[in-house]
Amino acid sequence: MRYFFHIGYNGINYRGWQKLPGIDSVQNTLETLISQILKTPVNIIGCGRTDAQVHASQFFFHVDLDGNWDFDLLFRLNKNLPADIAVFDIIPMEGLPHARLDATQRSYNYFIHTYKDPFLSSVSSLYQERNLDLVKMKEATSLLTKYNDYRGFCKNPSKYRTTICQVSYAELCVDNAGDRIKFTISANRFLGSMIRILVHQILLVGLRKLTVDEFEYYLIAKQSPKVIIPAYPQGLYLSKIDYPFLDIPPRSEFLKLLSDPITNWQVI
Repeated sequence: MRYFFHIGYNGINYRGWQKLPGIDSVQNTLETLISQILKTPVNIIGCGRTDAQVHASQFFFHVDLDGNWDFDLLFRLNKNLPADIAVFDIIPMEGLPHARLDATQRSYNYFIHTYKDPFLSSVSSLYQERNLDLVKMKEATSLLTKYNDYRGFCKNPSKYRTTICQVSYAELCVDNAGDRIKFTISANRFLGSMIRILVHQILLVGLRKLTVDEFEYYLIAKQSPKVIIPAYPQGLYLSKIDYPFLDIPPRSEFLKLLSDPITNWQVI
């Protein structure tokens, strides 16, 4: 039977989701433990990939299991997983839905703080810039739903069959103090490091090193900047996966604290 596993993880100690030889990955950690507990090799399929040190407050993977266990698998997994990975739900599915191919939309949050705070250092990205032009950054952000080819914000476009991404939502918020910024984006798919590249370019707009017109040129001409630098990874969260057959709110309370209305986030 096919099962969907609803999980979350802090990615700071991992080289990303994907299992690769000789590295610590979230996928490898979960596969190894599930195989040990069920005493049979398993192959799990994730809803996507996250880069090294990127987090997921909501992530799904599917796996085919015979279901003949007589113990609380959810409890046993969470008891033996490292503290930075949690399994929230194990959901038996009818038919053979696919965790990656059947996802219709993915949403990400990116958090920035502009003052040094040791308690934010692994969960938000520090950019000590006190005079960002937030209005211009908002103008750049608002362009993202008007274009659908993100070749200009992709490191290796030749790796992809297409660089078309349907961005349905993009928003920039700031807290009342003006020293924390939240970038949110939703799309049907994303290219490798695309969000972090976008965030870095939007920061350049805020630093007045790039104009909004120059930013838009990359979208119009489908040409990349001469130097592509992704923003730091630890501020990025995969935060919501949408399926036509499954709608579960994210379970991570910590991400809610980061973006809670009590912080008085204001849309720019």
